[in-house]
Amino acid sequence: MQSLPSNPFDPDQTEAYWPWRERKLAHHPARLEDLIVEVRDPGQLRESEREAILGHCRHANMAIYASPLGKAPDKDRIHRLGLQLGLARLDHNPGADEDAITSLAVQDDAYHRGYIPYSNRPIAWHTDGYYNPPQRQIHGMLLHCVQPAAEGGRNQLLDHEMLYIALRDRNPDYIRALLHPQAMTIPPNRVDGVETRPASTGPVFGIRPDGALHMRYTDRSRSIVWRDDPLTQEAVGYLKDWLRQPSPWHFDGHLEAGQGLICNNVLHTRTGFTDGDLPRLLYRARYYDRIQGT
Repeated sequence: MQSLPSNPFDPDQTEAYWPWRERKLAHHPARLEDLIVEVRDPGQLRESEREAILGHCRHANMAIYASPLGKAPDKDRIHRLGLQLGLARLDHNPGADEDAITSLAVQDDAYHRGYIPYSNRPIAWHTDGYYNPPQRQIHGMLLHCVQPAAEGGRNQLLDHEMLYIALRDRNPDYIRALLHPQAMTIPPNRVDGVETRPASTGPVFGIRPDGALHMRYTDRSRSIVWRDDPLTQEAVGYLKDWLRQPSPWHFDGHLEAGQGLICNNVLHTRTGFTDGDLPRLLYRARYYDRIQGT
C-alpha cells in the first residue's frame, strides 16, 4: 500500500506509530464511568458539556451523556445533538424510521422479525453498518435510551483503536492483511428469494482521507466470507480471541433512560434482554460523518 504522510495507522510507519501509541495509552480512560458527561439538555448543549463530550471522543472515540429528561421520547433532540457534534449525514437504512433515526425495540412484523437488532436476542461484537457499500460507510453513531429493558440488554464497548494496538503489537502483518480491500465480504441479503442488498466487500481497517482509523467488523460466523489466505485467517483468529478476553479497555454497562452513547462507530455488543410492562426502546442514529475534531 502507498504510505500516508506521518500516519500512525500505516503499518509501514513505525516512527509515527510509537509516539501515537504512547499518547493513546496514556490518555485512554480506565473505566466506563470516566466517559460520562452530565448534560442539561442534549438538544442544546452548553459549551462546557460539548467540550467534555468531544474530549472523551478524542481520547476513546466515545462518550456517554446523562440527561434529566427521563423517558421523554423526543427524537428532534437526538437530531440536534448530532448536529452540535458535526454529525449531519444520516444513513437512511431500510429499518430506520422516516427521519432516518431507528426505533430499536422488539418488532414482530414481516420485515423486522428476521433481524436480530429488532429482537431480544444477544448481538455479538460488531461495528454498525458493516454491510454498507464503501460510499456509505458508518463513521459516527448515536444511541439514546428512552426505556431500558426490565432485565439484560447490557452492552460491551471497545475503542477500535485499542484493538488496532493489540493486533499491531502482536504482528504488523495482521494489520496489512486487515487493510486489504478484499479482506471481508458480506454476501447479498435476500428476502423471499429477492435480493435486497448486494454483496459488500472491503477491508476491516480503513484509513480515512483525514487520516483517522475506521473499522468495519462483525463477529458472525455465518453469512461472511474472509479472504482466503493464511495471514488473513490467522489475523482474524487472533482478533476474535482477543475480543473474547477481558482487558482494561473492554467496558461493560447499560444505558438508563435519558442516557446515550455517542461514538465513532466503536465495537459493541448487546446481551439478550427481557421486557417489562414497557418495552425496551432506544433511538439509533447512524452517520456518514465522524465526530467533529476527533
